[in-house]
Amino acid sequence: MESFEHRDGTGGSLGSGPPAPRSPEGDAIPVKVDPSGPPPIGPAEAGVAPSGPEPSGPDRGIAALSLPYQVAAAVFLALVAAFACVHLTMVFLHVAPSNTVTKSHGEAVQHWVYPEFEQNWKLFAPNPLQQNIAVQVRAEYTAEDGSRRTSEWLDLSAQDGEAIRGSLVPSHIDQNQLRRGWDFFLGSHDNEARPNGLRGRLSERYMRRIVMLRLDGMDLGGPVQRVQLRSSTRAIEAPAWSGERTDTRPVHRIMPWWTITAADLPAGVDNGEKEAGR
Repeated sequence: MESFEHRDGTGGSLGSGPPAPRSPEGDAIPVKVDPSGPPPIGPAEAGVAPSGPEPSGPDRGIAALSLPYQVAAAVFLALVAAFACVHLTMVFLHVAPSNTVTKSHGEAVQHWVYPEFEQNWKLFAPNPLQQNIAVQVRAEYTAEDGSRRTSEWLDLSAQDGEAIRGSLVPSHIDQNQLRRGWDFFLGSHDNEARPNGLRGRLSERYMRRIVMLRLDGMDLGGPVQRVQLRSSTRAIEAPAWSGERTDTRPVHRIMPWWTITAADLPAGVDNGEKEAGR
């Protein structure tokens, strides 16, 4: 069987065996290949990359889309970028010190930020929050025999915590409605629970409506006539390694009784009775 050699494009040879015979002029003499023998070794089998430019692959990303879809994708990305810029600007103006822009457009900034994107510093220095504050309520209602009775204290904050715990997408109402309403109430009242002007009276109405929304789904035994709120503040226990002693007993702040009117009740409910025609 005759041996064979595969020549590369430069006159050299690939593979093993003796070099290809050459003529006196230096040209390689063609070698006969036995058809029954193994096929010639190509560049790929010999481990040599083929010469010449590689074919370009298909377009990827937005460039692979048709023109209408490219335009739609570009418009969508532009809208997302614009929204992100506007949101970051609004939040920056909200947390920044008072300046000319906030004085001129402060109302627009507040409408954008509140209530979903509110920023506060209770998690950070100088005074991080180190207490658990629960809002509780008890109600005075009219029993079936006509007598006035008072319910036990109901922990509204615990209800919110139970609704949030274990939820992948907790409700914004469960997270913030009661908490922010109570902060609003405390910030607009003095230490004697007296309202500071219009904001104080508005916060009282807001809290009464929140309470009645919660009590509307409970069977207390009769229509509610008055409600009373209190806060239960408990300090967070210090870690064992700190050596700090913390009094974790709850401290209560009790508010005066509020008389419930029709304006404080959920829509379509009149003191525990469905209004006729609604």
